[in-house]
Amino acid sequence: MTGLVSKSTGSWYTIRIESGNYYECRIRGKFRMEDIKSTNPIAVGDIVDFDLEENKDTGVITNIHERKNYIVRKSVNLSKQTHIIAANIDVAFLLVTVDNPPTFPGFIDRFLATAEAYNISAVLLFNKVDSYDNEQFEKKEELSQIYSDIGYLCIDVSATENFNIDLVKELMIDRVSMFSGHSGVGKSTLINTIEPTLNIKTAEISQQHGQGQHTTTFAEMHELSFGGFIIDTPGIKGFGVVDFEPHQITDYFPEFFKLKKDCKFSNCLHQKEPQCAVKKALENDEIAPSRYFSYLQMIKGDEEHYRQSQFMH
Repeated sequence: MTGLVSKSTGSWYTIRIESGNYYECRIRGKFRMEDIKSTNPIAVGDIVDFDLEENKDTGVITNIHERKNYIVRKSVNLSKQTHIIAANIDVAFLLVTVDNPPTFPGFIDRFLATAEAYNISAVLLFNKVDSYDNEQFEKKEELSQIYSDIGYLCIDVSATENFNIDLVKELMIDRVSMFSGHSGVGKSTLINTIEPTLNIKTAEISQQHGQGQHTTTFAEMHELSFGGFIIDTPGIKGFGVVDFEPHQITDYFPEFFKLKKDCKFSNCLHQKEPQCAVKKALENDEIAPSRYFSYLQMIKGDEEHYRQSQFMH
């Protein structure tokens, strides 16, 4: 039988077949993956073949179909291993909050670069806009302007006030959508507002640290009543990028990619090279300094410093 992986708990996978029935399946022995040193060989969103075990209602996965795309990050420790967050995604929504907890530009840029690298359409949702004071609202406007100028769709939302929820739903109809963000950005509340029947568990922000508590432990795919699927992912603290060669990273920053043909050197890394179109654009305020800083960190493979600059714990 063939089905869609809707949930992974590490050792067992919930598979949904076309009829709408679900089966619990596992992998027997070593499951070989092409060139991916991943903590999870199979991810939510994968299409797999499986055989039912004799006299049981459980199955064994025998084959994984080729992925259209997937989104991947480094494991939370500083190991070489990677973690596939989800596969076969049509649109990736990143929830951003200016405060409580803050979403830093470096995190946004790594998420967007990874989406670009794996050919996934990304949308930024600025959540909790109903609770912002003037200063927070201005910060949000600045951030939103940076990314909308590049060409990313940025939408202000409020799950609690039902603000722009219909706009988000329109982008999700008959598509596989993934929702990501730090713990505490209101992801579960937003998903419950979009699809109230899901009733996903939510938790309060930790008063002590101003960070969210993990309410989603594993990525899980849910069917939507208005058509399509939503993948809810665990709250992410840091987003370590995987296997990017320095000369490729320009291609994952759309505003840099547009300019690179105007650099003097075709292999320009936009650092100390003369007649660099990207650095010229930076000097002319045509590129956001925060984007250039993120780019430099990624070029250097500065994972440790990046993590420390995001969260000091």
